Order: sequence, then structure tokens, then C-alpha cells
Amino acid sequence: MQDSHKALWDNCLQLIRQNVTEQQYKTWFEPIVFESYSESDATLLLQVPSAYFCEYLEQYYVRLMYWALTNSFKAKVCLNYRIVTDKTNKLTQDVVPVEPADIDGPTLSTRANQSPTLLDAAPADLNPQLDKYKTFHTFIEGDSNKLPRTVGLSIAEHPGKSTFNPFFVFGPSGCGKTHLINAIGVRCKEVYPQKRVLYVSARLFQVQFTDAVRRNTTNDFIHFYQTIDVLIVDDIQEWASSPKTLDTFFHIFDHLFRLGKQIILASDRPPVDLAGVKDRLLTRFSCGLIAELEKPNVQLCVDILNAKCRRDGLKIPADVIQFIAQTANGSVRDLEGVINGLMAYSIVYNSSVDMRLAERVIKRAVKVDNYPLTVDDILEKVCDHYGVAQQHVFSKSRKRDYVLVRQVSMYLAQKYTKMPASRIGQLIGGRDHSTVLHSCSTVEQRLKVDKSFSAEISSIENSFKLKQ
Repeated sequence: MQDSHKALWDNCLQLIRQNVTEQQYKTWFEPIVFESYSESDATLLLQVPSAYFCEYLEQYYVRLMYWALTNSFKAKVCLNYRIVTDKTNKLTQDVVPVEPADIDGPTLSTRANQSPTLLDAAPADLNPQLDKYKTFHTFIEGDSNKLPRTVGLSIAEHPGKSTFNPFFVFGPSGCGKTHLINAIGVRCKEVYPQKRVLYVSARLFQVQFTDAVRRNTTNDFIHFYQTIDVLIVDDIQEWASSPKTLDTFFHIFDHLFRLGKQIILASDRPPVDLAGVKDRLLTRFSCGLIAELEKPNVQLCVDILNAKCRRDGLKIPADVIQFIAQTANGSVRDLEGVINGLMAYSIVYNSSVDMRLAERVIKRAVKVDNYPLTVDDILEKVCDHYGVAQQHVFSKSRKRDYVLVRQVSMYLAQKYTKMPASRIGQLIGGRDHSTVLHSCSTVEQRLKVDKSFSAEISSIENSFKLKQ
């Protein structure tokens, strides 16, 4: 008897297939497994891969499914789900969804040969994690970035429809990579507000993946990223020593690429120099367009500084602008740091911005020595700033002030040293690498929303005697 009910479910799938795109069918309906049908209460039990999968079906396809069930079984059918919660131990959880009030649906004669409309999966309410201030309007064009900027704008207006997929941007720190890829996302959302656009740092992606493994929700994690239309990942060089993260990203990348979704990647080095990344992923990184962002020359630095002054209403003499542009080592980040420092000093000391003040700020904001910062240097500056003794940072105490200093120290150590997360954790209280990754993610998220906290971090950074 179950075989006949299985045949009715198969017929139901055919009805659904005629009312969605092939991509939607393969993603959301092929993985469903027929479990059983109870005639006594007219209940159909279906097995689905994860809780996220179940929620997605209920949010976007429930009316279509009930309509197809009614047409196939010729009766009102109750629908239950069986979610696989642990494949290893074969653990499942049954879910009884709420039946929609209205299950009327289109007939096959009106839907079979049309593009899907009302029954398409609407985009979920997704925060794209984009900085609205990092746009193409504020990304100043010059000789060093003309090609990447032009291609980036084209991609933003035609995502997934050009040969520039994936779009791989690389260049040294401070050349504007994050600004460019963020601008692509912002423009894409302006042109296609319905698209699921997501910017994520490689570090945050790794934290999310590690957490998914710990919670045994890896399937949910992968399914989420496979629903993105435009995926933007920054600083992927940080995955070089994380083979499991790379393997997982490979499956996400492959899925999105085959469906024609746009992928944008940024790194401080070209694909060929990404040590530890397998050839199967390197070849995919290289199959679209690889574009280099060079450090801006002096003229572009001048243009960037003038544009920032206009936006912020600052008045800085031309000779000071020229001096900063020549001294900031071609780093946009250093340029911004110097300007922020000038603003702070001029306000606090009620002084005008002149060459003497610029020289004073430059010494604190731009790398001047020949050796790099150490974790001890960073700890000393952060502890001094917050008035906390280092022994408290190294302790197991969860006091708010100590946790803040610990997290900020780990974030700055990750940013300014070349040490792996595991080594940083050992030097800051004997923590493991996951604690470092979590701390960095926490600081990054707060920097996006808390201006006063961002000013504090800038102040600490400006206090560094940065070493080349």
C-alpha cells in the first residue's frame, strides 16, 4: 500500500516541478525523502535534511506543496516533517507544521509553460553586512585601480551574467580592496534589491563554520550560503592553514558557480601564492577574472585626501595634503588614520592644521621603523589605554573590562602581526585559536555599529610606534 502512496507523492513532485524552476526543484525538492502515509489520519510524513531546510519550505513553498498534495491525493492531506538532527547516530525529530489557510494554487494548464512568478522563493530578510559609506562614489579612481573599479561596477549592475565570475581582487594592505568589493555589494543591492547579497570576512566565515561543527549544524550552515545570489568574501588568505574550512567553501563555491551566482573574493596575494589551497579550488578562483589593486601613487593619494576633506568638511592646506600623500606609504588606511588624527588633535588642542601638526601625527600614524609590532607591544598599549594590568588580561576572570582588553588585544594582534591565531591565543593568557577568532569577530562587529568604540581603536592604533 505504501508503494501506491509513494507513487502519489512522486506525482505530487511532478506537479511541483512544473511550477518552479529546475534550479529551485533540485535545491529544495529532490532532497526530500518519502517516509510514510497514514490513511487513518491522512498524514504524509516527509524526511528533510535539516531544520533550516524545513523552515525554508514552510516559508516559501508551503502553499505550492499543499496545492500539489490535494491535486495528487484527491483529498485533504496533513503534512509532517522528519528532520535529520544527527546522521551519525541516526537521530531525527518530527515537526508538525501549521497548515496554510489558503491552499488554492494555479492549474498546470496555466503554469506549465510559464516562468515561475507568485510561487517563486522570495528572498529572505537577510542583512548583507555592507558598509553603506564604502560606495563607488567614494572610491576615487586612479591609474592603480581603474581596471578593477570598472569591472567591479559592471559586475554590480550585471551579477552572474558576465565572464567575470568569480571576480578575484588582490593587492597589499591598505590599497582599497575592502572598499571596492563592498561598493560592488552596495551597488548591486541598489539595482537588484531582491537579490540576496552578503559580505563576510574570511575570519567570520571560519568562526561560523567552527560553531556549526561544534553544534552539529553544518548542513544548515552550507544550505544558508548556497542560497546567496552575490557572495563577497574578504581576506581569504586567512584560510590557507584551514583545510576543513576550504573544503566546505569548495562545495559552497561549486554550488553557487554552477547556478550562475556571482562570487567575489579578495586577498592580499594572487591565487597562485595561496599556500595550502588545493588545486581544485585554485583553478576555480582563476577561471573568472583576477584583478590587482596596486598601492595608490602620490597623485591618487592627494585626490583621496581632498575627497575626504570635502566629505567631512575639513580645511587642510594644500602643502599639508601633499606632505601626507608623500609620507603615507601609499596606504589608504594610513591616509584615513592621519586625517582622523589631525581632526582629533586640532579639536582637543584648539589648533589649526599645519605642517607642524601633520608631522606630529604622521609619526604616530604611519610605519616608521624597520621591525614589526609584537604581541607584547600591542598588549602594553591596549592595557595602558584602558588602565588594566596585564596579569588581569592573562587571568580567567570574565570581568567586562578585562574581557574587552583581551578581545581588543587579540584583534589588533591578528591585524598587525603575522602570527597564527593559535600562537596569539597562547601569548594572551593561554587561550585557544577559537577564542581568538571569536574575539576578532566580536570587535569587528562592534566597530561597524559603535562610533565611539571605533574612535577608541583608532586612538590605540595611532599610539603605536609602528615598525616596518
